[in-house]
Amino acid sequence: MRIAVTGSIATDHLMVFPGRITELLIPDRLHALSLSFLVDSLEVRRGGVAANIAFALGLLGLDPLLVGAVGSDFTDYEIWLKGNGVDTSGVRVSGRQQTARFVCMTDQDANQIASFYPGAMSEAREIDLRRLLTAQQEIGLVVISPDDPEAMRLHTDQCRELGLPFAADPSQQLTRLTRAEVRELVDGAQWLFTNEYEAALLLERTGWCEKEVLARVGIWVTTLGAGGVRIEAADGRGTTVPAVPGVQVVDPTGVGDAFRAGFLAACGWGRSPVSAARLGCVLAATALGRVGSQEYELSPRPLLTTLSATYGHRAAQALARELRHVGRPPLSDRRSA
Repeated sequence: MRIAVTGSIATDHLMVFPGRITELLIPDRLHALSLSFLVDSLEVRRGGVAANIAFALGLLGLDPLLVGAVGSDFTDYEIWLKGNGVDTSGVRVSGRQQTARFVCMTDQDANQIASFYPGAMSEAREIDLRRLLTAQQEIGLVVISPDDPEAMRLHTDQCRELGLPFAADPSQQLTRLTRAEVRELVDGAQWLFTNEYEAALLLERTGWCEKEVLARVGIWVTTLGAGGVRIEAADGRGTTVPAVPGVQVVDPTGVGDAFRAGFLAACGWGRSPVSAARLGCVLAATALGRVGSQEYELSPRPLLTTLSATYGHRAAQALARELRHVGRPPLSDRRSA
């Protein structure tokens, strides 16, 4: 199954603060907050939720179609994505604005303060999925990830018009969306993705209880950090898949995106949600060990070794056939710029 991923494409500016943000907050002075932080490092990396998911899907060999809006400064980034198996023919290049920017500072407890400038992302609403995907007959799933809110609503509606299954991943945009908008984005999704905090926020935003959400989606997948992943279905069946233990946290940015890619890839191969969550957790653990959302590599042996060590030999064997072909595409096969 080939997957189209809609959403943000951005440049990440990642900084590390050696102290604790919470120790610098004075409770009775929060009404006049004015803080600056001397950071130890600055990394400028490729990012954006849709691009991060597509990057990992490309490494896994799924030839994903990336759909989003960027600026004229996207050239080098596009070469990188094509070289890692991503089809960028669904990307709109703005003639007026720069590619979105994500600026994030992480402290020693992995707490973060971040801001996001949308830039060209605001033009994603100009992308017509009906016209784009009609020419891409092999697309079997569309991921609606954080994007311009109007684009998210429009692309969800267009999936329904086309009869295409979609995955709802509103995550960071939940704070911007109205009750009606969140309900519209969730209703009818084959997969709903949240983290633990976003799950509670989604319930507050929709005004629905868990059963009401589950009645409207296929499967609700909630990442729990070190607690693993919770998978819930409307029929009452649910399970928790443990995370990979003992992983050193280098940078949490983009870890959820890596999980989603692993999960969706395994589902596309016809594997069960539990098997998919296991692969997602292994990819998340891989991403955690590097600074930047697209700085890791994938190869069969480490993936299968981690799967076997964490979930058992049978779990690894269930994914072995597809994972044998995982890795960066050979140079001769990479897409030209």
